[in-house]
Amino acid sequence: MKVGFVQFDPVFGKKEHNFKTVDTLLKGCTADVIVLPELFATGYTFLNKEEVATCAEEKGRGETYDFALALAQKGNCAIAYGFAERDGYHFYNAMALLSPDGLVSVYRKAHLYCEEKLFFDTGSTGFTVFDYKHTNFGMLICFDWIYPEAMRTLAVKGAQVILHAANLVMPYCPAAMVTRALENHVFVVTANRIGTERRGDLEHTFIGKSQVVNPKGRILLEARTETCVHVVDIDPREALDKKITERNDLLKDRRVDLYFK
Repeated sequence: MKVGFVQFDPVFGKKEHNFKTVDTLLKGCTADVIVLPELFATGYTFLNKEEVATCAEEKGRGETYDFALALAQKGNCAIAYGFAERDGYHFYNAMALLSPDGLVSVYRKAHLYCEEKLFFDTGSTGFTVFDYKHTNFGMLICFDWIYPEAMRTLAVKGAQVILHAANLVMPYCPAAMVTRALENHVFVVTANRIGTERRGDLEHTFIGKSQVVNPKGRILLEARTETCVHVVDIDPREALDKKITERNDLLKDRRVDLYFK
C-alpha cells in the first residue's frame, strides 16, 4: 500500500487558491491514501466564531468535500483532509476520509488546542476504526498526539494505520510520534503545514516535518519545512504483530486492572 502526505502553506480564507495548490502538487502522484493538513482549505488562525461559521461545511457537502472527492476520483485513491465542520449551530475541527466512491469516515477533534476552544466544539465522534482496502484505519487531528490514550484506543480497536492531519506549532510531535507508533505497533502518517500565519494579534509559525513512521518506530519519510508531496510503500500487515519480544505482546500484556480509571 502506498501512503503519503502533502505539506504546504495554505493561505487563510482562500479556498480556491489552496485547492489549486494541492491539485498542482498531486499531479502525477500515485498513491492509495494521501493525507492533507488540518484545516487545509481555510487556514488555521480564526479571530472569531463568525469566521468559522462563514467557511464551515456540513459533512459530505460543500466546496472542500467536492474538491477532495474529485481529487480521489482523479487519482483513484483515498484523500484524508482536515476541515471546519458545521452541524446545526455547532462547529467542529474535523477530518474526513474520502474514497473515489465517496465519504468513508469523519472524525471530530477530541483535544482542542489553545484558541480552538473559543471557536470549535469538542469532538463527539470518539476514536473510530474503519476499513479501507482491507486495512483498518483511524484518524487523529494535531494536538490529539499529546494524549497517548487517543492512539492507544485506536490500536486496541484494531487500527493498523493512523492518519494524522496537523497544524503543529510546537516542536515535540515528530519525536513523540516515534514512540506512539512503537508503543502501539502501528503506522502513523502525519501531514503538517508550513509557513507563518498572522491575523490580528495572533501569529502561528508551523513547523512542517510531516512524516511516516512504521510500527517499530522507524521514520520512513520525513519532510523539513519545504512544500512537498512524499509517498512510501508500506505493508499494513506489519501492524498486526503486537509482539515486541517473543514473550511480550504490547496489547495483551497491558495491566488494565491496575491502571487509573
